[in-house]
Amino acid sequence: MAETRQRLKKSFPSGFINKIVKGDSLAAMKDMPDQCVDLVITSPPYNLKNSSGNGMKNGSGGKWSNAALLNGYEEHHDCMPHDEYVEWQRACLTEMLRVTKDTGAIFYNHKWRVQKGLLQDRQDIVQGFPVRQIIIWRRKGGINFNPGYFLPTFEVIYLIAKKDFKLAPKSNALGDVWEIPQEFKNEHPAPFPVELTDRIVNSCLGNVVLDPFMGSGTTAISAINHSWDYVGIELSDNYCRMARKRIQSHKKQIEKINVKSEPERYSVAL
Repeated sequence: MAETRQRLKKSFPSGFINKIVKGDSLAAMKDMPDQCVDLVITSPPYNLKNSSGNGMKNGSGGKWSNAALLNGYEEHHDCMPHDEYVEWQRACLTEMLRVTKDTGAIFYNHKWRVQKGLLQDRQDIVQGFPVRQIIIWRRKGGINFNPGYFLPTFEVIYLIAKKDFKLAPKSNALGDVWEIPQEFKNEHPAPFPVELTDRIVNSCLGNVVLDPFMGSGTTAISAINHSWDYVGIELSDNYCRMARKRIQSHKKQIEKINVKSEPERYSVAL
């Protein structure tokens, strides 16, 4: 088994860099060598259907009948027993930390929820990892059907930093509350806004960013915007196609902009 792992790791970087790897995120990361990326930006499935609330849990419709995630993600039902979900996410974070350089960091986006009347703040997932800061992503709220608490309007981004991580010059002047609108013009049911990933990439040093839950490819778009390389891992065939199509379209747009911005190299005198 160890020999097989070493053989597979030889496919890095050619089999990973600037590609969307179709497969299980945990298995794929295990095929990556130690300290091979500068940055990780990701938002895992939130396990929304494993909920003590009504409507979303059993998929019968009701108040959540029009919700995009009513049936979970493609190829992931998003309804694991909580203990199994925590174990899975901790294993994923362990691999993310291993493949990140000592000068790098993980930006791990998650959502706090109220379950059985109590706050589920994800400490059971991140406990023991080197969380340096919590960034509040204020994205405005949707709908709150529960009269027991106020409408949630934010998600959290855990900055899990390796020992030598430092921000890019002047980025430390940014606050820790980011008001960035949600992404609505996207086929994926739970997309990152490009503005959010752009801010993270622009605030960090390095040239390779990993997203082990790539979804529609937003992290790759930001990598391209800042001349970084990217590694994407995604389980769904459809989301892989969606991401690749989006990336190619974005590259073509950039090429058009670059062509228009080039000065004339010569002129003909008449």
